[in-house]
Amino acid sequence: MPLPQVVAVADLSPASRAGITPGDEIRSMNGQVPRDVIEYQLIADEPLVELALARGGLELEVVIEKLAGEPLGVEVSSAVFDRVRTCDNHCEFCFIYQLPKGMRRSLYLKDDDYRLSFLYGNFTTLTRFTEADLERVVDEHLSPLYVSIHATDPDLRSRMLRNRRGAVSLRWLRLLLDAGIEVHGQVVVCPDINDGAALHGTLAGILDQYPELVTAAVVPLGVSKYSGEEAMRPHTQSEAAFVLDAVAEWQGVFLSALGRRVIYASDEYYLIAGREFPLAEEYDGFPQHENGIGMARSFELELSGVGEGAGGTRSGFFQWVEGAPAEGYRAPRAPAPETVVALTLQKRSAPATILTGAYGAAVLRPLLDAYGFADVELLVVPNDFFGGNIGVSGLMTGVDISRVLADAPEGRRYLLPDVCLSNGIFLDGMAVGDLPRPVEIVATDGVSLRQALRRGKVAA
Repeated sequence: MPLPQVVAVADLSPASRAGITPGDEIRSMNGQVPRDVIEYQLIADEPLVELALARGGLELEVVIEKLAGEPLGVEVSSAVFDRVRTCDNHCEFCFIYQLPKGMRRSLYLKDDDYRLSFLYGNFTTLTRFTEADLERVVDEHLSPLYVSIHATDPDLRSRMLRNRRGAVSLRWLRLLLDAGIEVHGQVVVCPDINDGAALHGTLAGILDQYPELVTAAVVPLGVSKYSGEEAMRPHTQSEAAFVLDAVAEWQGVFLSALGRRVIYASDEYYLIAGREFPLAEEYDGFPQHENGIGMARSFELELSGVGEGAGGTRSGFFQWVEGAPAEGYRAPRAPAPETVVALTLQKRSAPATILTGAYGAAVLRPLLDAYGFADVELLVVPNDFFGGNIGVSGLMTGVDISRVLADAPEGRRYLLPDVCLSNGIFLDGMAVGDLPRPVEIVATDGVSLRQALRRGKVAA
């Protein structure tokens, strides 16, 4: 089994005082070989931590005494030290099947691991969940978890997952709820498959079978030009309107029956249907913000100055755990600081242009006009790389941004939302430094954008 490696040690921490160094391999902790960062953290919180290490071919024993719960001061190499449990479903709408060849290998990994659901907020179908997994989740209270439902009708769910276990795996959802585990659900709606009457049936099934579910997001499928599934297509405007009407109707039913809305539609549906977003209070604290639920309203609160940090909270265990490894789309967004300095030498007083996807532009333009930034330009980046109905800013690629920047005028500040980056790298493997114009990386929230734009106004 692969073992965790130390990638960083905090200065003046117990680990630093004990001589732990980056590159050390952790063989065991208090006699136990941790399977993942969950077990690692539980042991690291103990007042006495005995580490068996491997360093340069040597085996070392290190004993660290500290206060219970005091951070050990070690960042480890990964979230899961044994093998990630991969997905054995073959969903028609799975976006991983719609990626072009030649991208980074990590992008093709399909996980269905409940630990990554707890750690990062990833959605799991529970088709590979076991009795042993249930026992661990309950014993260690690994909560919240995030579950892909898609349909409560067993035959329809099995068909959508292309996995016969999909017909019965929601029994684990029932057992998790019975054990008091907080669970958030998701329904990816595919036209002509689980929309229409089937969607109403699913929402009724959630109320009837899983009323303890905290929230359930209703989101549209994404269809790239690389999809090989003939049945998969984007929603029409009228279909999006139908979904919104269904969600609104069932929110009323849930409010009446449970005192909670439970069901929420993604922002994309409102954009497709051409409808106004619900009021901020109708999102009940934005519990599925990272799933695209209420992002536009929370962004508005932040941009206006009314709500500092209204949305954008990280899901899962890693919103607080010490030594959380930075992996995949959870990795730091921006490039290394020295790279950013080289890219932001342009004058702060220059007029500003925001690079954004088609959906982002539809949200941003009215907000910028309303809150004192009408002079800010938007430069929409058509997503030719993925094609299809992909219009979210998080899937902008370096090649598409380079294409639009190449024709853009010099002498402007070009602001790029960090949501499309992982360690300064785009999904297509390009780096920020490869772009034909300097850009400023701005965190994808209204507070950060407001501050960046105001810096320009002060400089002017």
